[in-house]
Amino acid sequence: MCGIVGCMLKDNRKAAPVLLDCAEKLEYRGYDSVGLATYDEKIHVKKDEGYIESVDEALDLADMPGNYGIAHVRWASVGKPSKRNSHPHLDEEETVAVVHNGTISNYTILKNKLIGEGHKFISQTDTEVISHLMEKFMDEGLNLEHALRKTIELLDGSYAVVAISSREPNKIVATRKDSPLVLGEKNESYYLASDIPAMIKYTNDIIELNKGEIVVITNEKMEIHDENDNIIERKPVTIDWTPEMVEKNDYEHYMLKEIYDQPEAVRRTLSQKDKIRKILEDIGDIEKICIVACGTSYHAALSGKYIIESEARIPTNVVLASEFSHSLNIMDEKTLLIGMSQSGETADTIKALNSVEGPIKMAIVNVEISEMTKIVDYTILTKAGPELSVAATKTYTAQVTVMYMIAAILGDNEELLNKLNKVPEYIDDILENRKTIKSMAKTYLYANELFYIGKGFSYPTALEAALKMKEISYIHAEAYASGELKHGPLALIDNNMPVITIIPPGKDHNLTLNSLEEVKARNSRIVTVCSEDDDLVQDKSEECILINPYVDEILAPLVYIVALQLLAYYITIEKKHNPDRPRNLAKTLTV
Repeated sequence: MCGIVGCMLKDNRKAAPVLLDCAEKLEYRGYDSVGLATYDEKIHVKKDEGYIESVDEALDLADMPGNYGIAHVRWASVGKPSKRNSHPHLDEEETVAVVHNGTISNYTILKNKLIGEGHKFISQTDTEVISHLMEKFMDEGLNLEHALRKTIELLDGSYAVVAISSREPNKIVATRKDSPLVLGEKNESYYLASDIPAMIKYTNDIIELNKGEIVVITNEKMEIHDENDNIIERKPVTIDWTPEMVEKNDYEHYMLKEIYDQPEAVRRTLSQKDKIRKILEDIGDIEKICIVACGTSYHAALSGKYIIESEARIPTNVVLASEFSHSLNIMDEKTLLIGMSQSGETADTIKALNSVEGPIKMAIVNVEISEMTKIVDYTILTKAGPELSVAATKTYTAQVTVMYMIAAILGDNEELLNKLNKVPEYIDDILENRKTIKSMAKTYLYANELFYIGKGFSYPTALEAALKMKEISYIHAEAYASGELKHGPLALIDNNMPVITIIPPGKDHNLTLNSLEEVKARNSRIVTVCSEDDDLVQDKSEECILINPYVDEILAPLVYIVALQLLAYYITIEKKHNPDRPRNLAKTLTV
């Protein structure tokens, strides 16, 4: 989940400020360490453990010579966070510098062999074997590109690698396998990065690099070579993102900005309606749907199951992508297999999609150039725009919006499609009342644990709300279908356990109210998210977040979650944690 960057700039402009700026846009991929390498007569390296701003304050990362270089932000997977383990990694002669995203599974064997040949290692990482192998093969007479080619022939695992060498100045080489890497060019300057947000300030014309290809960048050109050294001509794809989308603007954190982006994210995603209708018409009759996803996307998929089975009457199974191989997945040409992922690069979801033959395959992703789009028959874009906070917010509501459009179109429910157009307005109402939610946050700082309960359409919302709370505030939060409380979890309820109840108007309202009464009888503090005209629920609650009464239980998953995202955010702020950098986590799980 690390982030890697490279650039070759025209007119001898300094690369370090650009590399640093790009790395900052990838910090959601890892913030254990940061490092840069540039070239000017020799390879210059600055790196250390810690957040970018603290390392930059100590080392002045932008003050490095040279018009080209590479950079890295790390999420530690092999070797603990430390200066020695931070990238870039060099060979012992300091002639090759490498940054890497991925995991080399056979690095111990390679490392021991290199040590036997006299190579000296200074880090605990798998990446350092790459720089030593490239040095070895260049010593044997290979150029930088072919040294990289011969190196990757020995590697097992996943990787995106970018390298420079003092033996071949004015050149960057890079390759990938099962880890993302995209390219860009503008005004004869060249860029490469793990993800599009890193370079969107400099170009939105993006070129994909496929597995096994090597890109060679000089100060004159950028060439993509296939495995046989043939030059590949590939046109760029223009991405409709703007530089403003990857800036915080006046918001304290990316997470808060992205919560506020949700009305527009839903509007943009709803603009895909005609495209989705055309795709579903092309697919034809479907007898069964299976959705594979992880984390937040899994919860969006569960919302999809409820709405599809309710409105389209098509049996829908939702499977955690990491557990897909353990399921009896009997699928044929009448089955629609959907992979859902914000990045389109989630390793477990890609593996699940690749593991079966027969069904029609669809990807629901937020990134147009991504691995999942290459392995499916159809792709639907969520149009949420770039999301830089580790905790997903707007991509979740965009995914649920897509699920609702699929259900409405398959179920020929134009009324539901029309009702979806009001969702951005309902979300705006919640955002305007954020002060009420912010004031509530102070009340729950004492909580070590929280319960969330919901029924029917609101159960996946409870799951997602609990995930948001635990991943950024570090409060142990669990979610249950409200009817399941009496089957065990009720034993945990006492006056120290707040219970957040999601209870919109609809057919499940009274059953959820019964569960609320059971919890109240055990002296729990009751917090409800309910309709503003629901006096009965308000009377039984210590705290209420009130929602527009026109939001019924069917629309509730798209609206109520926003209030709960805000609650998690403000509790996190009160606890003095950074919601953009939850401990031990990173975005885009490619390993």
